[in-house]
Amino acid sequence: MAEIKLANITKRWGSFVGVQSFDLTIEDKEFLVLLGPSGCGKTTTMRMIAGLEDPTEGEIHIGDRVVNDLDPKDRDVAMVFQSYGLYPNMDVYENIRFPLKVRKVEGDHDAMVRRAAEMVELTEFLHRKPAALSGGQRQRVALARAIVRQPQVFLMDEPLSNLDAKLRVSTRAQLKNLSHELQVTTIYVTHDQIEAMTLADRVVVMEKGIVQQVGTPTEIYDNPANTFVASFIGSPAMNLMEGQIEGGVFRCDHVEIGGLDTAHSGPAILGFRAEDAAVAPDGAGQITAPIYSLELLGDAVMVTVRTGGALVAVKADKDYRANIGDPVSFSVPASICHLFDQGSGERLAR
Repeated sequence: MAEIKLANITKRWGSFVGVQSFDLTIEDKEFLVLLGPSGCGKTTTMRMIAGLEDPTEGEIHIGDRVVNDLDPKDRDVAMVFQSYGLYPNMDVYENIRFPLKVRKVEGDHDAMVRRAAEMVELTEFLHRKPAALSGGQRQRVALARAIVRQPQVFLMDEPLSNLDAKLRVSTRAQLKNLSHELQVTTIYVTHDQIEAMTLADRVVVMEKGIVQQVGTPTEIYDNPANTFVASFIGSPAMNLMEGQIEGGVFRCDHVEIGGLDTAHSGPAILGFRAEDAAVAPDGAGQITAPIYSLELLGDAVMVTVRTGGALVAVKADKDYRANIGDPVSFSVPASICHLFDQGSGERLAR
């Protein structure tokens, strides 16, 4: 069993706090994603689990052991880094086999290597050197090298960030399938919210060393805890507008949305997803403003207006046609709206 428990983990360097009071249990066989912008503490958290950094406070449990004082080699974790870390003088076969040799693993190394290579579709490349491989193939060698060890825990630090967009999509699908097949507890660090949404059983959203929200991708997408999470999750990000609520009606420049289920009055931030609203015919919507930009996405047209200093986007049908500067109206039902406190950014109780 490879349940991981982080008990009040804090990491400081002098007065700078890299991770603050991180408290979480990662279930056995769970695929957990640490998500956030650069400098949010996600990689530092992973490095503490791996034993590459020591926590200033708190305890790290892997299975039934407290591992704070264990060396990385004794924690039974395998890491896959952003840089592939392959040995250029060894072929793919020997790169994959290397952890077995170093750890003096007994058994049929050839069968272990070929099974790991088959899982990442590298069987036909086993006798090539890394220099003769593409970026995607090199990343798969790094994955196979981690798989062959059969560790308790996989730790993956932005493994897809060096790949181009097409390769990221195909390798992401491979990772999803591998996770299902291997059933090994995995912690995955990324700044890419699409990777988080597609791969994770649960997502931990972090900012400035502090956990902002923990939940399934659906929970975080549908019910963001604050404006940071709302603006970080989703492509495009959630539309957020500052205004005033009086009697269940939100108002700001070019905007009037009524029927909101809230007792709150005064300043507030209203948010909604681009795909949840629609272009309204004949100016009958709750937002009416000149078109700021139009972007053809293939399956839709993104129509953007400026309201009170904020850019607000709505997805229209792919055959929608208009010009920049034309008036447009958006239909924004109250039921799709999210409300946040204007001061703290926290979600308002409904």
